[in-house]
Amino acid sequence: MLDVQTWNPLRSDEDDEFDYIDLSAVSQELKAISDARKLRCAEAPSRARQLVKANDVLVSTVRPNLNGVALVTNEFDGATASTGFCVARPNPERLNANYLFHWVKSDAFIKSMVMQANGASYPAVSDKIVLESVIPLPDISEQRRIAAILDKADALRAKRREALTQLDRLAQSIFVEMFGDPIENPKGWASDLTLGDVADIVSGVTKGRNLTGKTTREVPYLAVSNVQDMRLSLDAVKVIEATEAEIVRYSLRNGDLLLTEGGDPDKLGRGTLWRSQLPECIHQNHVFRVRLKSNRLTPHYLNWLIGSQRGKQYFLKSAKQTTGIASINMTQLRGFPLLIPPLERQQKFDALLNAIANWKKSLEKSMQALDEMFSSVQSCGFKGELE
Repeated sequence: MLDVQTWNPLRSDEDDEFDYIDLSAVSQELKAISDARKLRCAEAPSRARQLVKANDVLVSTVRPNLNGVALVTNEFDGATASTGFCVARPNPERLNANYLFHWVKSDAFIKSMVMQANGASYPAVSDKIVLESVIPLPDISEQRRIAAILDKADALRAKRREALTQLDRLAQSIFVEMFGDPIENPKGWASDLTLGDVADIVSGVTKGRNLTGKTTREVPYLAVSNVQDMRLSLDAVKVIEATEAEIVRYSLRNGDLLLTEGGDPDKLGRGTLWRSQLPECIHQNHVFRVRLKSNRLTPHYLNWLIGSQRGKQYFLKSAKQTTGIASINMTQLRGFPLLIPPLERQQKFDALLNAIANWKKSLEKSMQALDEMFSSVQSCGFKGELE
């Protein structure tokens, strides 16, 4: 590897600007720099030190299981990376940058980093561990050939991901087409009710409460991290001890709307529908459960209305904000002003969303098969078995 230059922006003119790549700027899903920021030198964090060039490979040294890696493109040539990255700058005469990039995304590399990580709550590896890890190294022309094959296989996956993104945009377009701008309400939908008028709203079970002397059993529960924007993340569902009375009180039913209590201000109103993905499940106290008691609204429509700019504006105006974190309470949620289009129109919207959901499910299944295919091709490539 070649040396990487460092600098201290705080010693430059305070009004000069630079592109900063911190750990959050790299998409773990896309394996790409997706959210670099332009900062004034006077605003530079202490970690902003490493000057990167095109074809450098960034490897996050924290939580190596998440595989935060990216190839520096021409767009970010000359940017500054956080010291939370190990910057690998390959000698082009011995190591092809694309080949290296595919290697740091491989299962073999990730497993190696996870095994060598230190720290239980904040596992991390050193730059030395990354740079001294063993990589299969055929001659440079063979590296280029393997990287080209993996690039083509990866391109198929990128197209499928883009198709999934387009489906999400299609759903948003359908909502606006059918109901109009929810802020301006150009179609004049009824607006005389609030969320509290049409739904029961409860917060969930509290961790660490006193259960001494009570009969309990384990039950799955949803935390804030499980409730994403228009989807549930069920990769890691924890369990909690709860009494039968609590389980009855907080159990989720098909069609319940789940909303997070707070987080980044731009994430207010984040929520999704529960579709009985688990036979039994409750929710924690930082997740609100909204259960419709009126047949004037459908759960899908309500989910999209609350998640729209109308919802975001209302919650941003109502929320309590401290140090960049915003939160809403039960009273504010109950006061959310609704728009109520004809039920038939909402039901038609639901049917279209269901069709899109089925389409997405099919694409996701195909995406899974592509991931497996890519992993197999990748493994063969690094074993020298791609003839």
